[in-house]
Amino acid sequence: MERATFAAGCFWGVEEAFRTLDGVHETAVGYMGGETENPTYPLVCSGETGHAEVVDIQFDPARISYAQLLERFWNLHNPTCLNFQGWDVGTQYRSAIFYHRDEQRQIAEQSKSALAASGKYSELIVTEITPAGPFWRAEEYHQQYALKNKQTCRTL
Repeated sequence: MERATFAAGCFWGVEEAFRTLDGVHETAVGYMGGETENPTYPLVCSGETGHAEVVDIQFDPARISYAQLLERFWNLHNPTCLNFQGWDVGTQYRSAIFYHRDEQRQIAEQSKSALAASGKYSELIVTEITPAGPFWRAEEYHQQYALKNKQTCRTL
């Protein structure tokens, strides 16, 4: 198994979009990229911790590649939006790729460059490509939120 971590706005729908992919073994939502240890949802939402809402993914590279996960990531959100996605505004909703190995960094940078060169967006792609730090698992009610709340949650 390998690990990938992405931030693409509110983690509820993003988790659902990755959770259902063949080759994804497990997903968890949480926080990464900030300074506060053991952050809580209210703290992260305050914008004071520096964390992003992320989806942490355990995947089988024999069934799905990191590049394929990146394709899904780019298609889930608008990577030209600085610190917001849709109605969600703040640094916690930034677009970010947190890499766990240098090979992931290289693949992510190539993927970002290819997307920029494709002409799909006229604006600059602002997605951060950053070394992974500590992953802080979000409160249990956030885990697989879209799956648990199908009647009320519109996913991506």
